[in-house]
Amino acid sequence: MQIRVGYELIYDCPQPTPMILTLSIHYTRASDIVVPDLMTTDPRVPVSAYRDGFGNWCTRIVAPPGRIRIASTGVVRDTGEPDEVAASASQHPVQNLPEETLVFLLGSRYCETDLLSQAAWDLFGHSPLGWARVQAICDFVHGHITFGYEHAHPSKTAAQVFAERRGVCRDYAHLAIAFCRCMNIPARYCTGYLGDIGVPPPYGPMDFSGWFEAYLGGRWYTFDARNRIPRIGRVLIARGRDAADVAISSTFGPNTLASFKVYTDEIAEAY
Repeated sequence: MQIRVGYELIYDCPQPTPMILTLSIHYTRASDIVVPDLMTTDPRVPVSAYRDGFGNWCTRIVAPPGRIRIASTGVVRDTGEPDEVAASASQHPVQNLPEETLVFLLGSRYCETDLLSQAAWDLFGHSPLGWARVQAICDFVHGHITFGYEHAHPSKTAAQVFAERRGVCRDYAHLAIAFCRCMNIPARYCTGYLGDIGVPPPYGPMDFSGWFEAYLGGRWYTFDARNRIPRIGRVLIARGRDAADVAISSTFGPNTLASFKVYTDEIAEAY
């Protein structure tokens, strides 16, 4: 199958405003790209790209005073298969974990393992190790949080959403990540496109989505505490410790986001 993905962001800036944009399809999907998701700006400005410390493609611009439109459209080939389930995937003792996974055991900006450790062990300390434990965490978080865009807040942390029991997809991911790390399971935050392919209506508004990956059985697996069930058509953009590492835009000056659109649709393949 093929999936059309894209976005349109419109900013109003009262002065020249440097921006870092993390919006490109992740390099691990490079071989699946049918139409490259090249970023365009209106008005046109110089664009430069770099790879951050997590391997994500990032773009730098300086938005001029006034209004700027930042947009992209791409097409990605996908297997059409749902997220993989590996119920027998085992949990590694910490001393046997690869060094590159260890940073994803530690607390981070939005995932306060120190504040949630006792609650995690109280809730999941008797659950089976490995995949079953991560699934138990996802099931709990899914039932614990009430979803609503009106509950979104850029500074909300895992501990806060645990207490408030309200949030959006990134909050589900942050709480599940924090609980996994408390239980000695490396977990990292993911952001990307996730449409409603294979999901019955009614459909929600299109947006970028947040989920997470846990390290089990010698590799990373996708988990989604917001949706809880395997989904079709994820298109990864970036990975990091939490949402602070993969913000779609980091702006360095006053600005207003005047419009925000995201789309991800299955399209007919051209032969």
